Amino acid sequence: MNKSIILTISLFCLITFYVKGQTRQDSLDIKQVALNYIESQHNVRPEQFASAAHPRMVKRTFWTNKNTGKEYLRETFTDAMILLAETYNQDGDKFPENPKKEVIILDVYDKTASVKLIADDWIDYMHIVKLNGKWQIVNVLWQFNDSDNH
Repeated sequence: MNKSIILTISLFCLITFYVKGQTRQDSLDIKQVALNYIESQHNVRPEQFASAAHPRMVKRTFWTNKNTGKEYLRETFTDAMILLAETYNQDGDKFPENPKKEVIILDVYDKTASVKLIADDWIDYMHIVKLNGKWQIVNVLWQFNDSDNH
């Protein structure tokens, strides 16, 4: 293959990656946002959750009406999650001593990312966006490891 074609293709790939690809700092920031989300509950730090979530974040899961057995979509918003971070683990008994918090970045493109967080009893799939230079969670879809707990 002609050297100029190889050079052109290489330059195109490099420019495309540079303009739209994730940086190492983006990866670190995205992971930290996911950790702030879960650690805010572990450590009773509502301000940590507030720093991770966009004010209009929506968290969803399926739930089961105990009377009818019918499943429905249950939604929680940023303000309720901040309150949860403030109250859920006040007695320090909601998580194991060394809680599981595995963050897997599934995809990043420019200013959007998809992340999977594996915690002790559930998983969260997150959409994270970079607005004004800051990564923030905008959507969460979660479920317990045992879906019968819903």
